Amino acid sequence: MKQINVRVDEEAYAAIESRAQTVGMSVSDYARQIVADEGNDLRHRFLAAGAHFSDAWADAFADEFGSPRHERGEGAAAA
Repeated sequence: MKQINVRVDEEAYAAIESRAQTVGMSVSDYARQIVADEGNDLRHRFLAAGAHFSDAWADAFADEFGSPRHERGEGAAAA
């Protein structure tokens, strides 16, 4: 197993610590998971495919099911 040491400022550490606590992980385990996720090519391909699908079908989806933003009263000027 390899080790990586990373220095972060207090604000970044506090954010990481808060997120780790939220998901019930130690800071080290959470950081390890984040680094592993970033190195996961399959994850990146899945996210890219999801973004492509969303871009390609967003208008059709909104036509069929409506837009949650517009139903909440957001984005009315853009419509």
